[in-house]
Amino acid sequence: MKNPKNLFIFIFVLSLLCLYFNLPAVIPLRFSLGKLAIDYEIKIPQPISTKFPLHYGLDLAGGSHLVFEADTQSLSNEGREKVIGGLRENIQRRVDMYGLSETLVQASRSGEDLRLIVELAGVKDVDEAITLIGQTAVLDFRQQKEATDAAAGFLPTGLTGADLRSAGIDFDPDTNQPVITLDFTDEGKEKFAHLTEENVGKILAIFLDEVPLSFPKVEEPIREGKAIIRGDFALEEAKKMAAQLNAGALPVAVKLVEQRTVEATLGQVAVRRSVQAGLVGLFGVMFFMIAYYGKLGFFANLSLIIYGLISLTFYRLIPITLTLPGIAGFILSVGMAVDANILIFERMREELRTGKEFSIARELAFGRAWDSIRDANICTIITAFVLFNPFEWSFFPMAGMIRGFALTLGLGVIISLFTGVVVTRTLIRVLARKNK
Repeated sequence: MKNPKNLFIFIFVLSLLCLYFNLPAVIPLRFSLGKLAIDYEIKIPQPISTKFPLHYGLDLAGGSHLVFEADTQSLSNEGREKVIGGLRENIQRRVDMYGLSETLVQASRSGEDLRLIVELAGVKDVDEAITLIGQTAVLDFRQQKEATDAAAGFLPTGLTGADLRSAGIDFDPDTNQPVITLDFTDEGKEKFAHLTEENVGKILAIFLDEVPLSFPKVEEPIREGKAIIRGDFALEEAKKMAAQLNAGALPVAVKLVEQRTVEATLGQVAVRRSVQAGLVGLFGVMFFMIAYYGKLGFFANLSLIIYGLISLTFYRLIPITLTLPGIAGFILSVGMAVDANILIFERMREELRTGKEFSIARELAFGRAWDSIRDANICTIITAFVLFNPFEWSFFPMAGMIRGFALTLGLGVIISLFTGVVVTRTLIRVLARKNK
């Protein structure tokens, strides 16, 4: 880059914004020296960061660990397979509507037993949440009122989830777009035929737990008991809707079989000890960098501080739910954040020993160390991807704690590539004129 000062200004402004974004609302100043005692609080206006707080998991914020068991004895093997995904999607939607966005919902099947594990972090009214989650899904079809638009509302038709045999996914042969298929029972076939005859050109809405799920329009009378819902669906969106329809089409009762409460005080102790361990490690790394590399180590430490500020900002914006393993992933990534600088500085020393000028040695070091930095970080990113398992492959880990560790580690590695190479390089280009 011909003029690194512009990039330096960008990094400086970015660092100030991240610092302001992560400042606490109140900074306490408390200390005593003999008879002199100061107890004062500095209040910082925060119009931004208060809207993006850090989110803590069950192990840090406290909450409840609930295990529900679904009654699937009356269902066939095919029905059990369909109900697993449907129940999970339905319960996830319920807890999200309740305001419990930081939750973990997992399905566990052992033989004919189907259990749902729900972790609710920071829940104040657990009994209300249990009641909400434990309700059987209610699916019903409603016809549009006699009005010119859909906002006029809908009326119950008597066609419910009990009349729907199953829902599935297919593809339109003309457009190759995913469509949702509906297969009604014999009794539902008659009801559906009568409804579609009376509502041609109108909307026949589908509601799940009193919440609208879809607003398909009847194009023609359907008398065979098999219907298709077309729309601009992505495949994952179509799968999710089919699962929700199946949750209402195959309503099963769920009962609470286990409840464990995690006290927030346990999380506070763990956080305090984790922060203490992280600070010890951080100051140890910073001391080593300055003691061994001098001025270059000071620039690496500045880059490390910027790395921490950017990471915390991403934790707030995404947002990331912090758990103890997640904090461990962050602490691990702190050490990796200076790894690139060590490779670069050692390469720079080699170039200087051959008699090259500092500016030439600097550029050669950054260029020639990049291959090692890239390969090492790509391996870590692949490992984090496998642990996070975004596609929920059954042969990879799916535990929420492992995913929290993988997410903070993977994000930390990506940010460290920016701070360890771009930020450190710019600081040295602008502030370091000669080597010591």
